[in-house]
Amino acid sequence: MRAPSSQTTPGPPPPPRASRRPEIFVQLDKFWMRVTEGLEASQLWQQFRKDARTSYRLYQKDFDRRAPGESWRKNFLHTLQEYAWAILEKLTPARRVLLLVGFLLLIFPGGGFSYHGRSGEIEIAEFDFHFFGGALLFILLMLEIADRVVMKRDLEIARDIQKWLLPSAAPQIPGLAMAFATRAANTVAGDFYDAFARPTAGSNPPSVLLAVADVAGKSMPAALLMATFQASLRTLSSVPCTLVELVAGMNRYANTNSQGGLRFTTAFLAEFDPASRTLTYVNAGHNAPILRRNSGAMERLEAGGLPLGINLEAEYQSAQATLQSGDWLVIFTDGVVEAMNAAGQEYEEQRLLNVLQAGVTATPEELLRRLMSDLDAFVGDAPQHDDVTCMLVKVS
Repeated sequence: MRAPSSQTTPGPPPPPRASRRPEIFVQLDKFWMRVTEGLEASQLWQQFRKDARTSYRLYQKDFDRRAPGESWRKNFLHTLQEYAWAILEKLTPARRVLLLVGFLLLIFPGGGFSYHGRSGEIEIAEFDFHFFGGALLFILLMLEIADRVVMKRDLEIARDIQKWLLPSAAPQIPGLAMAFATRAANTVAGDFYDAFARPTAGSNPPSVLLAVADVAGKSMPAALLMATFQASLRTLSSVPCTLVELVAGMNRYANTNSQGGLRFTTAFLAEFDPASRTLTYVNAGHNAPILRRNSGAMERLEAGGLPLGINLEAEYQSAQATLQSGDWLVIFTDGVVEAMNAAGQEYEEQRLLNVLQAGVTATPEELLRRLMSDLDAFVGDAPQHDDVTCMLVKVS
């Protein structure tokens, strides 16, 4: 006879003990995530390198202006002095004093003195200037941050206004498909692009005006001139006139705002007639657009004249090209082909042509994404020194 088994049915396994981290580490993790916005160490390092290069270039321009052609190897102390002035000149006089006093207090040794107390014993009082120096530099930092926040808010408002001025989607043009993109070197850009219909006489469908322009310089001054360029282009385009007359009117207007030719504008303006598929264009000192024929032949659209805003009496010539199915038109600013990587190499037109040749069967939206991705891969984390704008047009 078998003895009854003493084994019982196993129950559910006990729940694992929760590994609870101390609250202080949880709070530190939250604080760090808030500071870094979730960026990894490699991303933070890339961002720091980009900011450092941008700051160096800013001070380098002032140094070259003060001491053109001078090398730090010849006179290190003089070079250090000029760089220090390049930094100080970015501050107001009151903040310069604050910075110098704070810096001196940081390097000044502490001090003290002795005196006889009421009990007759010698007492020693010591003081440390480092705390006061750090406090002054912290106050200076807060003042600079306040200015930066105000300026950043104003620039963000200007960026939003600029986005409203530029078309957000490509217009529907019979026989054409297009895509465009722009990227500012700073918060706002001096590049401009537009595409809109111009009324024509008779029953023909309206012609379409294509425009890409680049105001000399960047950031806020260039953005303001870009806005005036857009307003004048829309206004003058509403009046029946030839493309040459339109560009001549734009040049007269640009000369009133160019500060004696310092703030000139390069522009490519073209008018497309859907009925005849004829493209009439004027190139006002702009990078020559690329017309890639369906056969693979390349043409450059160069006819035109000087950039707008240099010479009030400048004369402009127009030229024509008949577009056929499968043709590509690539209009770009110099920020595309002159984009530089960390090694100081430029992107150049040949890389642009390679991307174009490899994507002739794609849509303009797809090809534009490929181009911008290839440009980003080439540039890496190097700071962008100019605005980037590109318009792609494919004939169907």
